[in-house]
Amino acid sequence: MPRSLTEHFTLDELVASQTATRSGIDNTPGAATLRNLKSLAEVLEEVRTLLGGVSLLISSGYRSPALNTAVGGSAKSAHLLGLAADFTAPKFGTVLQTAKKIAASGIAYDQLIHEYGTWVHIGLAAPGVAPRRQNLSIFKGTGYLPGIIAKPG
Repeated sequence: MPRSLTEHFTLDELVASQTATRSGIDNTPGAATLRNLKSLAEVLEEVRTLLGGVSLLISSGYRSPALNTAVGGSAKSAHLLGLAADFTAPKFGTVLQTAKKIAASGIAYDQLIHEYGTWVHIGLAAPGVAPRRQNLSIFKGTGYLPGIIAKPG
């Protein structure tokens, strides 16, 4: 039975990783990370409500250090702390539409990234730290660009 963090999000979906499974990487969060994942799930509930109650398809949540290295994640990634998720909401609209809707909301995120036109990354600030509400987009060959934008060119 899935371990619920909130009404619509489980621990299992926020730690699931095909790379971890294939590579035999332990992706079990510790107690502090588990608390962060609960906060992340609560923000994901806010996103879900904002988007009209549609399901969010989580492609990446918590990453242990070994998993983060295996997938080529940043050494400073909020995924390492259980404070970030990558997702899509296909029943709401495109990734760009989803990211723009979140950016226009009052949701307290630290970083929102429209990544490669393929998924939305939402990252939270660490407990006790004010969220920056930084909006970025990245595409193959561009590096990070300011704002939630369509692919240039």
